[in-house]
Amino acid sequence: MERERITAYCGEGKGKTAAALGQGLLTANSGKSVIVIQFLKGRQEEDLGILQRMEPEFKVFRFEKFQAGYNDLEANEQVEEAVNIKNAFGFARKVLVTGECDLLVLDEILGILDLGMITVEEIKELLAAKDDSVALVITGIHMKEELFPFVDQVYQIDTLKCAENN
Repeated sequence: MERERITAYCGEGKGKTAAALGQGLLTANSGKSVIVIQFLKGRQEEDLGILQRMEPEFKVFRFEKFQAGYNDLEANEQVEEAVNIKNAFGFARKVLVTGECDLLVLDEILGILDLGMITVEEIKELLAAKDDSVALVITGIHMKEELFPFVDQVYQIDTLKCAENN
């Protein structure tokens, strides 16, 4: 059996999550299972809308307790939320090791790395422990150079022009 790919969507531009979810939709449409774990997004369930209706083939998990995104929280709330985010990282490890799905999307995992909640070594261990039957997509703004040897495809998403509707 051929090892499934690891893909990263990174950069300052908008569309990283959309690209990752699009890959998930294509995977689910081919009869395979998808799990999405979102980090730093808050608990806003209304953002998930149609994705929640796609279960059981397409499951989305957010472990965060607060409605607001991590960066909008008070310092004491960030400490509490960091524990929830670490639990989500542990769940991601379990999903990857057990091969629980065909595609795992770790949305904004590079963001929790940027915030120091996890280390580059922890991500390397996660990627190395991946079951070969599971494809993996990771997103975030900054792709650390140390992770390049572990990733098969890296897409840099930048905004060249953005007209504001004012």
